[in-house]
Amino acid sequence: MLKVLIPTIMLFPTIWLSSAKWLWPLTTMHSLLIALTSMLWLCWTSETGWSASNYYMATDPLSTPLLVLTCWLLPLMILASQNHINPEPINRQRLYITLLVSLQTFLIMAFGATEIIMFYVMFEATLIPTLIIITRWGNQTERLNAGTYFLFYTLAGSLPLLVALLLLQHSTGTLSMLILQYSQPLALHSWGHMFWWAGCLLAFLVKMPLYGVHLWLPKAHVEAPVAGSMVLAAVLLKLGGYGMMRMMVMLDPLSKELAYPFIILALWGIIMTGSICLRQTDLKSLIAYSSVSHMGLVAGGILIQTPWGFTGAIILMIAHGLVSSALFCLANTTYERTHSRTMILARGLQMIFPLTATWWFIANLANLALPPLPNLMGELTIISSLFNWSPWTIILTGTGTLITAGYSLYLFLMSQRGPTPPHITGLPPFHTREHLLLALHLIPVILLITKPELMWGWCF
Repeated sequence: MLKVLIPTIMLFPTIWLSSAKWLWPLTTMHSLLIALTSMLWLCWTSETGWSASNYYMATDPLSTPLLVLTCWLLPLMILASQNHINPEPINRQRLYITLLVSLQTFLIMAFGATEIIMFYVMFEATLIPTLIIITRWGNQTERLNAGTYFLFYTLAGSLPLLVALLLLQHSTGTLSMLILQYSQPLALHSWGHMFWWAGCLLAFLVKMPLYGVHLWLPKAHVEAPVAGSMVLAAVLLKLGGYGMMRMMVMLDPLSKELAYPFIILALWGIIMTGSICLRQTDLKSLIAYSSVSHMGLVAGGILIQTPWGFTGAIILMIAHGLVSSALFCLANTTYERTHSRTMILARGLQMIFPLTATWWFIANLANLALPPLPNLMGELTIISSLFNWSPWTIILTGTGTLITAGYSLYLFLMSQRGPTPPHITGLPPFHTREHLLLALHLIPVILLITKPELMWGWCF
């Protein structure tokens, strides 16, 4: 764990002490070396569940893929932000990269924590850098409103979780994940226990987000700069799923009855947010709503608590993290050239940017779960486990899959096909940096087809 955490902390002096000329190349190379070092976590040697460097930080097959995804994303965020941040004063550039690195540090400590209270503190700490990135570097005037939504939704959800964790500490005497899995099951039967159950999951359901408490997500995505959108879609939503997986183990007797309304909301959310995507005009807003739809499937897979449901959830989280981040990068590259996120104003881009149209095509096919990509593996595993749990769910999940295919193709056809309008023909060409950025997103998705056991957790 320290072999990644210490180099990440050493990025701070690198950022503030390097010369202005070398700031972006140095931080990109340093963070890429950290990302490559983090791949060592995937060489799994331990026969037991956890591989611990000390009592407070450890990895297991559930957190490892999420940790590697977090480390992999930092160099990509720095690459994506370069054009957007370069015109600013040098100290603001340094501050921006510092916020991205601090976000990675908090996320590594959140996914690596063995104490649930430490996970909670780091879960909350990720709010601060994200909030500053959205409110300071967002594109539109609505950014303060988006930051307020983001902050208050997350805080309102996570305060009950703190109370629930303190009660759990009081009743079991420990909050260590290493010990809790061996402790006696809690006897949960009263009304108070039902509120405790809801308190444990509410923060994670808001973070995912579950349909109904999702309104902060499209606002935050649309107003955030490209790195903010990337880290929100790729990693911060996954904190919710990861926290739910860790907590569901302890909530067992009550989950059989109390999970129903949440599963219904999650599955209904797939159809509703998919339908919203079908009539979006805003490019980033469409991608943001598609994230809510995919996370609804993940929430359903986790809440039914079967090994297949958990496996599908983590596979879909990793695949969606890479693909939605790639889509946000593509949306940003279009925005930087046309200065508009309205899809109908940027038609026929395939004629002038054929290679970028290829990236759009691959990312959209991955988003609609084309075989044999890992997105399909995750979706199929979750849909089959939900069908096994209740055959009626196939109506909702099947319709959701059809709608996903519909809006993915709509997104591609609206932005890439059709007649090229005259105001588009003089756009500057794409840089090698942008093609490299998209290759580093989509090549891992394709390579994961060959070795899916890296990301299916501890369930098989």
